[in-house]
Amino acid sequence: MATTADLIEPLLQPKTFEEVERLVQRLYLPGSPRQIAQIQQALQTLQKSTEGWALADALLQSNDANVRFFGALTFTIKINTDSLSLGDKSPKLLETLLSWLIRLVSVNERPLVVRKLGSALVAHFLQPSTQWTRCVRHIICCFYTNAVISERDVDDLPPSATLTQNLNASHLVATLWFATTLVEEAGKLGFETIQTHEYHEKSAASIDDIVSILSCVLDNIINPDTILANEGIKCCQSWVMYAQRAWFRNDQYLSRFKYLTPYIIERFRSTETTDASREFLIDVLNNFTSYLTPSDYEHLAGILNSPLCHSFVDNLRNGDFDGDTVAFSRLLLAFGDATVQDLAQNTESSDYVSILTLLEGLLQCKGYAVVDDEICSQALEFWITFAEYLTDSLFAAGNDSPIWMNSALQTLMRVIEASWKKCLLPPPDVTSSWDHDTRTGFKAFRADVEDLLQSSYTLLGVSLFERFVQLALHALRTGAWYHLEATVFCLNALADSVAEEGIADQNLLQIFGSSFFSEMTGDGALVPVKCQQTAVTMINRYTAFFERHNDYLPQVLNFLFTRLQTLDLANYSSKAILALCYSCRKTLTLELDAFIYQYERLLSQDLIDTNTKERVIGAIAAIVQAVTPVENMLAPLDRLLFFVQADVENCLRILSSGLIEEAQPVGLAALKCLVSIGKAMQVPDEVPIDLESSKSAPTIWNEDSGIAIQSRIVQCYEAIFSSLQSDGDIVETTCQILRTGYTETSPGPFVLSPLKTADLVVNSRLSTARLGHVLDTAALMLSRNRTEYSNHFKPAALKCFEHSLHLVAAIGYDPTNDPEVASSCIDLVVKMIPRHLDIFFESRLQSMLPNFFMFSMQCLISPEILPKRSSASFWTSFVQIEEQSPQIQLMVDAAMQTHGPNLARVLMRGIGGEAARSELDNLSEPLKKMVYKQPRAKQWLTNALASDDFPSRVVSDVDKRVWLQKVVNLRGARGTNQVVKDFWMACRGTNHAFAS
Repeated sequence: MATTADLIEPLLQPKTFEEVERLVQRLYLPGSPRQIAQIQQALQTLQKSTEGWALADALLQSNDANVRFFGALTFTIKINTDSLSLGDKSPKLLETLLSWLIRLVSVNERPLVVRKLGSALVAHFLQPSTQWTRCVRHIICCFYTNAVISERDVDDLPPSATLTQNLNASHLVATLWFATTLVEEAGKLGFETIQTHEYHEKSAASIDDIVSILSCVLDNIINPDTILANEGIKCCQSWVMYAQRAWFRNDQYLSRFKYLTPYIIERFRSTETTDASREFLIDVLNNFTSYLTPSDYEHLAGILNSPLCHSFVDNLRNGDFDGDTVAFSRLLLAFGDATVQDLAQNTESSDYVSILTLLEGLLQCKGYAVVDDEICSQALEFWITFAEYLTDSLFAAGNDSPIWMNSALQTLMRVIEASWKKCLLPPPDVTSSWDHDTRTGFKAFRADVEDLLQSSYTLLGVSLFERFVQLALHALRTGAWYHLEATVFCLNALADSVAEEGIADQNLLQIFGSSFFSEMTGDGALVPVKCQQTAVTMINRYTAFFERHNDYLPQVLNFLFTRLQTLDLANYSSKAILALCYSCRKTLTLELDAFIYQYERLLSQDLIDTNTKERVIGAIAAIVQAVTPVENMLAPLDRLLFFVQADVENCLRILSSGLIEEAQPVGLAALKCLVSIGKAMQVPDEVPIDLESSKSAPTIWNEDSGIAIQSRIVQCYEAIFSSLQSDGDIVETTCQILRTGYTETSPGPFVLSPLKTADLVVNSRLSTARLGHVLDTAALMLSRNRTEYSNHFKPAALKCFEHSLHLVAAIGYDPTNDPEVASSCIDLVVKMIPRHLDIFFESRLQSMLPNFFMFSMQCLISPEILPKRSSASFWTSFVQIEEQSPQIQLMVDAAMQTHGPNLARVLMRGIGGEAARSELDNLSEPLKKMVYKQPRAKQWLTNALASDDFPSRVVSDVDKRVWLQKVVNLRGARGTNQVVKDFWMACRGTNHAFAS
């Protein structure tokens, strides 16, 4: 029995037209992807053949509409790919296409075929060699005479305005389809080049003719045919948007279309043409507002204030979000965005006042934002724009507020309250069914409400804050928890706006002095968790209030500590505790023992998770930092380290059982607690620096008791690092512990000796996870040389440098083996230049330096971008070293004499074409410094350009000499970068005129 493949196989090599026809028909029948692909391949071969022209003509004679469509498609493909083969037969092709258009339209051919034949005519029009200019006029005349006439004869016929009134609907629709496709395809060509400008000017020759036909079909008195009117509106939309880009400097062209706009606006009243008219207006309002005239805006405003449009908004407010109502809202919002200035100012215009009310209504629709109500987000964007316009107007007016401002502000306040209601959270049984996108969308809507509130505060001032305080108190009294949550959310949004000292304190006192906290702690089960979360967030946002009103701290902190035991609240509460303790640390020092007791209780009952533990211990450490005198810090800090050590010991105990995966989170938690303590122990920025104090004055941290604290810190992180350095998070967090001390300007528990950083580096190996981060930490330490540890610095730097040299050797002096380590090793060395060159040239490391220099040059030609950038930075610094001690300078100069020629050769390889364009700026830097600082640079570069490994054979010796002279003359100036890029292009063969 024959298979489907057996039946198709003969069709793939058709010999007769009938076989081709059957093959086309088979294309439109169901089949496997492989079969369809085979048929398409066979047909494409026929289309591209020399017989393709005749095939297209023959296919249009078929009785099958699909075959005729394929014939029109074949004409389009041939014109786009093989039009040059026609030679002087191009006019004959136009005659053939027009003949088919007349014939097919006269027999009411399917729209798909007529449109595709129109596409073929457009393709012909857009060919550079085509002389067909007045294409729309020519088609109108051919339809009028029902025959193909020469383009030269079109002026012998009456004007297009007269001819179009004598054409039937089929003729007009076909002409409109062609005209629409014409500008759509012409627009795809772009608008930047001279050639495309010629196409657009060629299209402009049809403006009068297209306007004539549009005038005929858009006037509802002349043309009651709504189908034709819809096509006319779509065509006009395409031409107007095309005209905006093609002839934006030629108002004469655009003005021809502007008188058509009133017809299109009026067509909005008709049910049959509403959709097309609406889409035209939305497109123009969103993208080409200057196209509409003041009278157009007045006309449209009158229609938007009609009973029909009011009914649309009423339907939306009642929760009817069908296609028509949603589409109308898009038009209303587009009009609002385009006329925001008039809507704000024209308080005497009933139309504009009414439209503003309609726009308010878009925020009053039933249903939850985004989930049920898809309009509110777009409406909110308009009102944010409205508020921003009011702000701009208020500042522009200076002391004289515009007379319309008061009315606009009243509108804005109503909009804010409507937005507040839209912020209400649904109950959990509703949100439990939401997916990720829905939750994200609702969250984004609330973020937009925050933007509206912040924009509006500038206009409404404290009165806006007062309004929400009253709403919050009312919700609290009535137990309307979701209303309270939405209100507190809005108050949180205004926190930064009222940050000025005490500006909103009286209002906040009403809330924090009420039953706000007791209601939630008394019977928290009745208060939704989300409401409690938002209340906790409010504490976090208003920490400055509690700094000024310390008497409220006890009840707030008690509330927060009770919330720590609730899983859904622990994260929010711990953040708020941390923020309060950071801000109010001095006030809370007397309560330090109570804090430690509470923390110990939570730990003993295993009531808090890792993140909460990290934040709370950091909060307590912030209070410890404020204790005076410094000696009194030791005992509480020792207690905090006891908690950390317990985790460390637990981690080591788990490790001893061989449970590495189980030990990792325990060890990481201990390290994160140390980081949190270290950050909290940093001296706050607002504490003044005592410039008179001696840097070398003894402190508690130089004595046995302080050193013991530091030793415990070091023991904690070293114990975990040594056992778990294969874990990237462990390594990175260990580095963070060390870094907390780098920024300090005075001694402290985490201001450790540089040798501790060096020990971490030396104890690292290639298998250490995120080794680059360890090396970067050492580089950061080298850039923060502390005077109180000056005796430790040189041995620490030497240990770091020596270990980096060993690591470079361990990767085989090949940066591609480990690009991150290669880059970080070089970055560490860069930090030693020029202040620590005595370490760089340490005698016992001299045997390793030549290999390092060669390695750094290998990085410059490496495909790895990170080592290349680091090496370029190293050589940029090294080649310009000067004014060192005689001994050091002698070694620097000797190194340059040895490695300068190789450096020049490597740089020339990259600039000569091997480097990527994005790398040229990096390579230019050492080149500029070399030319400016090294006397023999010109000779080195001359030799490099003449060497056998210079990659380009395109540039001549003259090009090289000219380029080098330009570089030398610039003496390292910024213009060198462009000269390098030009030479690189010449070496790549893309700019042969370099030497000119």
